[in-house]
Amino acid sequence: MIIEGTVGTKSALVVEGGAMRGIFAAGVLDHFLDIGYRPFDFCIGVSAGSTNLAAWLANQPGRSHRVITDYSCRKQFIDLMRFIRGGHWLDLDWLWDITIDEIPIDGWELEQQPIPLFVVTTNVTTGEAHYIEATEQNLNQLLKASCAVPLAYRYYPEIDGFHMTDGGVADSIPVIKAYEMGARDITVVLSRPQGYRKSAPKSQWLVRKLLNDSPGLAEAMMKRAETYNQAIDFIDNPPEDCRINVIVPPREFEVGRVTTESHKLQKGYEQGIAAAKLRL
Repeated sequence: MIIEGTVGTKSALVVEGGAMRGIFAAGVLDHFLDIGYRPFDFCIGVSAGSTNLAAWLANQPGRSHRVITDYSCRKQFIDLMRFIRGGHWLDLDWLWDITIDEIPIDGWELEQQPIPLFVVTTNVTTGEAHYIEATEQNLNQLLKASCAVPLAYRYYPEIDGFHMTDGGVADSIPVIKAYEMGARDITVVLSRPQGYRKSAPKSQWLVRKLLNDSPGLAEAMMKRAETYNQAIDFIDNPPEDCRINVIVPPREFEVGRVTTESHKLQKGYEQGIAAAKLRL
């Protein structure tokens, strides 16, 4: 379902995406599992943030670490030359098939939790964000849609009759949505160091040309920096009735969107654990 208005909850956990940068949140959430920390009424995840949250809710420590440091680093997933030849740069079909087969997320266990997970996707036609509750039945397709980076993955998964793509396009950090849904104590796990602000695309004409068949999505891409920075402004200056707790990577965080160096990923994971310990 698409959530509108308030669901009457008070405490939320919001986790940003960022592809391989999700290794930081993997460390944070694994530490939450280790100490049994789960004081939230609902959570919202975007892209890699949604897969991290799903594994956390399903009580599967180490799953996200393995996906990012092993499967996501394989040539079958990331291949720039394949992209140049007309294929996927990030082959989500291969990644989803192999991880569902070898280390599936326990959808049944996830549904037993009292904390609902809302996954952000972007409607390809309108460019608007959808906030869809994860269930055992829709989990795999929903997570795939939220992680489907436009252009890098050339298909658009279908959810409830809509073609969807990366939730980060329309709402990279859904902290304002969490507030609109009733949360007044919000914990946000970011994937970039404190102080980062997104810049608008320099070649907007190229984005529009590449997404000529999806003008709504192209406009959302143009507004992505504005939406992202509005979320940062909200985090930095929340309403008087709202408390924001932020967990961010340190400035020496070295992981980028497609980083595959094992030592950098492992360090990023350990930095997530350390940041969670420091915050709690």
